[in-house]
Amino acid sequence: MPQILVIEDSASVRRLIEVCLRVLNVELSSAEDGISGLDAARTSLPEVIVLDIGLPGMDGWEVLGHLRSDDATKDIKVLVLTAHAQPEIAEQAALGGADEFMTKPFRPTELRERIEKLLDV
Repeated sequence: MPQILVIEDSASVRRLIEVCLRVLNVELSSAEDGISGLDAARTSLPEVIVLDIGLPGMDGWEVLGHLRSDDATKDIKVLVLTAHAQPEIAEQAALGGADEFMTKPFRPTELRERIEKLLDV
């Protein structure tokens, strides 16, 4: 069963993401800050990470940089999900190695479709 890690500091957004993705028959785990999220990614090696940018402790950009520079995690698919809708943020995500970029608020069906694409199902 594919694993998805949600790294998001807002409990309500984390729950919404989990509810949206539960129908995909995946194993879901979550972290509420960048440091514990990076640790969880290194430990569980999920297929996909849904990554918020505005995280406490270590922001999502730093998490993404660490993921991409580590041989163990560099190939994990990452969907950046942020409230920042500026085009330069999407560009920064792509340059940082994100596989997908979405803004909040998001449509649940679009999130599911993008995750399915990343899981290649």
